[in-house]
Amino acid sequence: MTGRVVVAGGTGRLGTLVVLGLAARGTEVCVLTRDPHRAVHLAADHVEVVTCDVRDRTSTTAAVAGAGVVVSAVQGLAGPGDGSPSTVDRDGNMHLIQAARAAGARVVLMSVAGAAPDSPFELFRMKYAAETYLAASGVPATIVRATAFLELWIDLLAGTAGRSSRPLVFGRGRNPINFLSVRDVAALVERVVTEQEPHGGTLEIGGPDTLTLTDLARMVAASRGGSREPRHVPRPALHVMAATVGQLRPGLGRQTRAALAMDRYDLTFRDRPNARDTFTSLPCTSVTELLHAAGPAGEQISVAG
Repeated sequence: MTGRVVVAGGTGRLGTLVVLGLAARGTEVCVLTRDPHRAVHLAADHVEVVTCDVRDRTSTTAAVAGAGVVVSAVQGLAGPGDGSPSTVDRDGNMHLIQAARAAGARVVLMSVAGAAPDSPFELFRMKYAAETYLAASGVPATIVRATAFLELWIDLLAGTAGRSSRPLVFGRGRNPINFLSVRDVAALVERVVTEQEPHGGTLEIGGPDTLTLTDLARMVAASRGGSREPRHVPRPALHVMAATVGQLRPGLGRQTRAALAMDRYDLTFRDRPNARDTFTSLPCTSVTELLHAAGPAGEQISVAG
């Protein structure tokens, strides 16, 4: 591997682990972020922080100049600011790919398992658009498709539990979902970035646990000393929320529509090639392990926002 590694989205859950893991190896890492204050936890040897909004093509091209590898861990569904899947996951990634081509760098693009042009999830459609653009760009690349991040959902459910220790589930919560620890994904991305012979193509990775949100909520409640059933927001209420306040607050509207889709569509990881078959030493972190690490007080287990 030659040249520095540029990580866009390096202040988030996945990006933080990738940045710190690479820096610990002595790799020079440049973190792109709209707000340098969000990168305070990344202060370490071999880490440089550059202010950059991937939605702006000019500044992105300048920030990526001299890179050997560009890792895109950006997401616009629920991140800070006014981004969206179309402006961040599609357009922002296109700008990163264009910048990588100009720099002669290869790209590691974080995507989602199930990305497709006709997906009911806007995020999945925009990730697929970025994948398609990357494939046509001629830039050497590896796409990493991951299932639902376990730490995110544990933190969300724990955050809604309150004094009752009853997490709040949007919808029926009966749809099976494959959950994956961000730690496992970071280990895969780090391997892809540093390996002497880049893998290329598309790697899909899933976790050891397939659960409903209700199942996960029960486990979160039990880990905090609770034993009662989680609370639920009925689907009709979610439809009303999306059609009313969701129009005034687009971010909330996107999240509400995503919750409705999560309650219905296939989010399992059955009969699909798993990157673990190629990278056999990857960690395989379970829900039980993460909840045990959080402890009975239910501390947040995420490393960043």
